[in-house]
Amino acid sequence: MGFSRRRPPHLLPLGIAPAPGPTMITASRYLASPVGPFLQLALAVPARLGGRLGWCVTFLIVDRQDARTGARLNWGFPAELGTLRWLAEGGSRSLAWEDRGLVVRARGRGPKLPMAMPHRELQSRGDGPVIVPDRLLGLFQLARVTVETAPDDDLAPLGGRHAGTLVGGVHRVLREARTPVGLIAPLRAPAAVTEAMRSEVPRAS
Repeated sequence: MGFSRRRPPHLLPLGIAPAPGPTMITASRYLASPVGPFLQLALAVPARLGGRLGWCVTFLIVDRQDARTGARLNWGFPAELGTLRWLAEGGSRSLAWEDRGLVVRARGRGPKLPMAMPHRELQSRGDGPVIVPDRLLGLFQLARVTVETAPDDDLAPLGGRHAGTLVGGVHRVLREARTPVGLIAPLRAPAAVTEAMRSEVPRAS
């Protein structure tokens, strides 16, 4: 997970406004989920939906069709299929998107600390804007994150070194999407797909 002061030229969904803050780049390997193991590359930017602040995922690549379908229908993530390759060497992790020649590398340094990272994504499905409660539990370690891209790629602004974290032994919980009604208690959004695919995505590494 890396953080960049630059943003790629991706548009936010209708009804979701930009907010100040860094672009978050995540490269993940899910060892278990309702649709099985898969790899994922994602970009998210700070955003606002009415009075609520959160992250809006503007770019998402996965290597499994079931993961793409669930991400789009359940939570409104703009998921697409791609050929991804994961490599672990000592304290370094990397994810390569082979179709596009993009590589994200992270090398941890220092102690690993157990932490929780509760947050929310602000997305748009076919039935309108939704709020997605999200939580990460794992061992967080400071890391240097490097992004390699082609010079003419629209993700080129994210190229270079960034501050970030390497997270191991992750337990991730993605709750059902909720409709932004009122300021305090949003309502649960209607189910988009089957119960099995709407379940939590429990583990990542």
